[in-house]
Amino acid sequence: MSKKESGAANLILSYLNEKNRPYSAQDVFGNLQKQHGLGKTAMEQLAQDGRIREKVYGKQKIYFADQSQFADISDADLKQMDCRISELSSQVEAVTQSCRQLDAELKELNSSLTTAEMTTQIRELKAECEGYRARLDKIKSATDHVTPEEREKVFKERSLYTKEWKKRKRLATDMMGAILEGYPKSKKEFLEEVGVETDEDHKVTVPTV
Repeated sequence: MSKKESGAANLILSYLNEKNRPYSAQDVFGNLQKQHGLGKTAMEQLAQDGRIREKVYGKQKIYFADQSQFADISDADLKQMDCRISELSSQVEAVTQSCRQLDAELKELNSSLTTAEMTTQIRELKAECEGYRARLDKIKSATDHVTPEEREKVFKERSLYTKEWKKRKRLATDMMGAILEGYPKSKKEFLEEVGVETDEDHKVTVPTV
């Protein structure tokens, strides 16, 4: 084995012993290749030398550290590890929840106006209010207001024209209904043929009286 291959093998051996979990050759290659430029042949050589273990599942090979090098762990130690894992998992969950809360607060703060922006907006709103106030004062001081009599006259005329509109619309609808009873085509075709435009064509409706 060349010096380069020996270095790669030692690196893989150290990696598998440190992680102490099964890996495919592709996993190890992907985890270490970019940083150390490893090739896959070093894995196979380590397995052949008995320095790591190899398991074949179908077409895939799994590599892992030789477990004989590690001390046996008692059931009590395993239970202690499980408790520690559970404790750390709870801590991770608590930190994750805190991060979510801080992230939500950060988003809320980022969407809020700054003090400078609020000051500018208040100044603009005050100027807008002053404009409305001046406009209102101008309207109040005007001498050409509509008198109650003129207002009443306008509303009466509006009511009269609205009633007439409804009356004529009803007469036209009844007349078209009578014609359509013996007309061989649709109502739409009839309207197009005689050139009648409806309120709906112009998107208008009869006002309420």
